Amino acid sequence: MDIPTQSTRVLLNARPTGRPTHADFQVETVDLPPLATGQVRVVNEFCSVDPYMRGRMNDVKSYVPPFALGEPLVGAAVGRVVASEADDVAVGDVVLHGDGWRDVAQLDAAAVRVVEEVPGVPTSAFLGILGMTGLTAWVGLTQIARFREGDAVLVSGAAGAVGSAAGQIARLKGASRVVGSAGTPEKVAALVERYGFDAGIDYRAAPIRSQLPDAAPDGIDVYFDNVGGDHLEAALDVMTTGGRVALCGAISAYNATEPQPGPDNMTNVVTRSLTLTGFTLAAYQHHMPEFLAEVGPWVRSGELVFDETVVDAVGDVGRTVDAFLGLLDGENTGKMVVRTA
Repeated sequence: MDIPTQSTRVLLNARPTGRPTHADFQVETVDLPPLATGQVRVVNEFCSVDPYMRGRMNDVKSYVPPFALGEPLVGAAVGRVVASEADDVAVGDVVLHGDGWRDVAQLDAAAVRVVEEVPGVPTSAFLGILGMTGLTAWVGLTQIARFREGDAVLVSGAAGAVGSAAGQIARLKGASRVVGSAGTPEKVAALVERYGFDAGIDYRAAPIRSQLPDAAPDGIDVYFDNVGGDHLEAALDVMTTGGRVALCGAISAYNATEPQPGPDNMTNVVTRSLTLTGFTLAAYQHHMPEFLAEVGPWVRSGELVFDETVVDAVGDVGRTVDAFLGLLDGENTGKMVVRTA
């Protein structure tokens, strides 16, 4: 096996204003130093691009430090070890790690997690349904929104990776009704026909606030929010007393250049005894074994289906930027991943 000695990676060239452009990024190829004791070299098979990365491109205080200008971008990746100076990671192992946005990663073995391949399931699933994406959906429902059998559930951004997983997990755990929003008629059809939602809403066809009461005539007990903005406002209209909201993302505001107005119906939080809880995954990683024990069999049996939008960047790592911009524009169905090998 030829062991690569260079890595091509994407750097943050400028902090975007509004929607990022290609000019905000730069691609460079660097020589890799010899492996030090305890290090591994990994050929990345797939890299992840995710909405939260847009926030890290701003120089503001958040739950994770911002990306540094002129430095390589990072994110989840899955690949195969091609060289190892570590006792507990072998050549040929499939590993998860955080040095994405590049074709070859060299890092300490302590920073990788060896995963066991699942027959018939691509390794990219460890970036999606069997990884942080699926865990985010499961945590949001079970730990944050405290889902109970019989709950009616609304999911925004439901054709995306987290949203499609959240809706299916709710259905498999006994939701009385699952409603999702998406941005095209094709995605709305997929919600019902492929993911088993009871109803789908095309939020671009008409304001979601006007459509949601018909889709959820008996109200919503749990709202899994990936969008914020008008979606959160619409959800607050139809939440039942004691309803719970898991605030996972606010993609509607990620490219905004001015502060966005808040919902005009926040008094419903008081009068209906609602709970709105924001979360990030860092504090919930310890639930991974419990998550895999419940969700893994559903994936293997086909009861829980997943889709990926794969952007081919083999030989052209710069196409990772295309994938990221497409993600922000809603071009993905399911998880957006970048094939780098």
